Amino acid sequence: MSDALQRALEDARSGRLPTALAAVRLLVQRKPGDAEALQVLGLLLVQSGQHAQAVHHLQRAVAVSQGASAARNNLGNALAAAGRHAEAIEAWQSLLEADPSYARAWLGLVGSLIALGRFEDAVRAAESGLAIKPDWPELAPNHALALQGADRLEEAVDVLAQAHARQPGNATVRSNLLLLLNYVDRPADEILHAHLAFGSSIGVQPQPPRAVPAVGRPLRVGILSGDLRTHSVGFFARAIIEHAPAGVECIAFATARGDPDDPAAAWFRDHVDAWIDVVAHDDAALDAEIRDHRIDVLVELSGHTAGTRLAALARKPAPVIVTAIGYPNTTGLGAIDARLVDAVTDPPGSERLLVESPLRIDPCFLCYAPPAVDAVPCMPAPDAPFTFGSFNIASKLRERTVRLWRGALDAVPGSRLLLKSRGLDGAAAADAVRGRFAAGGVDPSRLDLLGATTGMTDHLALYRRMHVALDPTPYNGTTTTCEALWMGVPVITLAGDRHAARVGASLLHAVGLDDLVAKDEAEFASIAAGLAADDARRMDWRRGLRSQLMQSPLADAPGWASRFHAALAGLHQAACARDASVSP
Repeated sequence: MSDALQRALEDARSGRLPTALAAVRLLVQRKPGDAEALQVLGLLLVQSGQHAQAVHHLQRAVAVSQGASAARNNLGNALAAAGRHAEAIEAWQSLLEADPSYARAWLGLVGSLIALGRFEDAVRAAESGLAIKPDWPELAPNHALALQGADRLEEAVDVLAQAHARQPGNATVRSNLLLLLNYVDRPADEILHAHLAFGSSIGVQPQPPRAVPAVGRPLRVGILSGDLRTHSVGFFARAIIEHAPAGVECIAFATARGDPDDPAAAWFRDHVDAWIDVVAHDDAALDAEIRDHRIDVLVELSGHTAGTRLAALARKPAPVIVTAIGYPNTTGLGAIDARLVDAVTDPPGSERLLVESPLRIDPCFLCYAPPAVDAVPCMPAPDAPFTFGSFNIASKLRERTVRLWRGALDAVPGSRLLLKSRGLDGAAAADAVRGRFAAGGVDPSRLDLLGATTGMTDHLALYRRMHVALDPTPYNGTTTTCEALWMGVPVITLAGDRHAARVGASLLHAVGLDDLVAKDEAEFASIAAGLAADDARRMDWRRGLRSQLMQSPLADAPGWASRFHAALAGLHQAACARDASVSP
């Protein structure tokens, strides 16, 4: 590769994407038949979100290079980035027919198959890629995601554990492993130690900028996320921006690009004080970008979920860093000062499960903004069998949940269980779920399994088939619980032994439904039986629970934002006092 193209790629990694694009465009103008320059231009256009142009230039690269594998693979990546996954799959399959040993095409193919919910096909593609390149940590996250979608969670954990053992310094592999550990039935202390090991593995000492008092200037709050869009995180993050008090500036650092037609994403872009695209930034460039914007408090919303940038925060680019909303556990990273919780999710004494200090926002650490769709609560048909339900991801429905829910089903003879999760329209995942319930003593014929719907309206309409929702454990629902309440469906939860297992209790407490929080399995079944027998109460909820939710602290955006921003200001003031006390 020429020196000019190398410099352009380095510029892009360092956060100078416009400079890189301009340089490569000039090269292509001078040498329109240079396949390598066309490929780099396509790559940079993908990074800048200009997908149609990227596809155009990469199609030219394929043509001038006479179908070279690298150019065809890059075209597949551009099509996938544009959301054109079916076309991307065709491109990769065509490439692999001609050159089955081209490993990176298997990586892209797995990703697009996952995007279309074809998890079993994705598992087979991952296995084909590993047959060519057995020790391939880069493929491990997608391989694990495919296995998870096919409801082979334990295998997914093993894949990531083996990849981590081969490449312990790979932060992406380790974060994917930590995320999956929240789904499996393992002791809270074991999962804590895995997170602590992540923090220790980073090996970078924090070098925070000095905290400067916000006197005569706005307090600058940075929001680091790839989910400021129609996403579960977006439903809970809106209040941070919409009701930021006077004297606060909100600067978004976007780590991913969503659908340009997504109205929620457009809302976030329009309502922050600045929107900084950091998709192409490497860790050092992201650290520098945050410092350059003189952020007083950085709020990161991903934890170890998809798109995590925790490794970029290890040097602590802001005086105060808070982790919030997106992840149900500690980050394990010492550079993070505080974690957003409340007194129900993290009661006194639970601090031992956190690296960060608990930042308790009571009465609830979350604020729910319902989707802007026309969805009216509606009771099931009068002749429908009594139906419990859950629209949580099937990965949460492990043995402990099956045992818990069996008690509810046994307490209501003839009742059914409606489950909806992406992937359950696939035979392998559906059979795995039925097998797990059968092993737990639940007749699989009592299960109704549904896959993903095409949109939010269709998704919410399915609540009319459900009488009572059941919360999984030890990883509770969050968005699904709020959606059920918004659609007038009561939710029963078990208060567990960790944050992830107590989110349901926090949400129900905030809405005034503490009597739906069970302290043990027997009480869970008893509550289920009582609700099944009380038609009048369930009818009242179907008519009035949405109003009860919207008038509760869970949906009080101004009140929640006032408490949240006051807490951030308090953390910043404490940092200022600390830095002043150690000044030379």
